[in-house]
Amino acid sequence: MSLGKPVALPPARSPTGTTLEGRTVKLEHLSPAHAEDLFAAVCNKDHIWTYFPDGPFHENDRDAFQSSIVAKSNSTDPLFYAVIDRQQNRPVGYSSYLRIVPEHMSIEIGWVLFSPTLQRTTAATEVIYLLIKHAFEDLGYRRVEWKCDSLNGPSNRAAARFGFTFEGIFRQHMVAKGRNRDTAWYSMLKDEWDGKGLKRAFETWLGEENFDEGKQKESLETTRNRIQGK
Repeated sequence: MSLGKPVALPPARSPTGTTLEGRTVKLEHLSPAHAEDLFAAVCNKDHIWTYFPDGPFHENDRDAFQSSIVAKSNSTDPLFYAVIDRQQNRPVGYSSYLRIVPEHMSIEIGWVLFSPTLQRTTAATEVIYLLIKHAFEDLGYRRVEWKCDSLNGPSNRAAARFGFTFEGIFRQHMVAKGRNRDTAWYSMLKDEWDGKGLKRAFETWLGEENFDEGKQKESLETTRNRIQGK
């Protein structure tokens, strides 16, 4: 009979919405006070809602959007963070921890809603870095998960870019907005964060010296491959 290796680590802690400070963004526990600025950032942007269970929201949906933010603010799993852009000093998106299982030291990053002004920016990458770092280093998790619709090309590419490992497809996993969803599963382990250069790659790439007038000198993938000696 074969058994897995013993695990001597203590259970992880549940996130509480502690503010996470970065160079380009900070993450605050989502609250109804963020709703007005978030609505301005994401309303009438139908394309960013394609793979979300709610939305899109339009000008006449202000009350519905406010209600959705109140509900998200009161949720503990998922636990939502507003993404505050430091230059604009206002929220430009939100993200969350979900499937929070402290006893198994496993947690997922999801509900990643970035407004068009946040997408494909340094700040967008820093959001994910802050969430991964907090999960591993402050809360004691050993596994961070990323899941998305298998047809969601940008999310699948983002997972690979961030250094998550593809684990497979859960076929007919759910029905989303009346359509079938096969779900792609990804993970990152604490040992990989520490021992395989993932943390160092994020921090090297995010450093100001990697940018010239806002443009990256080296991609995150290139930085990671260089650090890993590939």
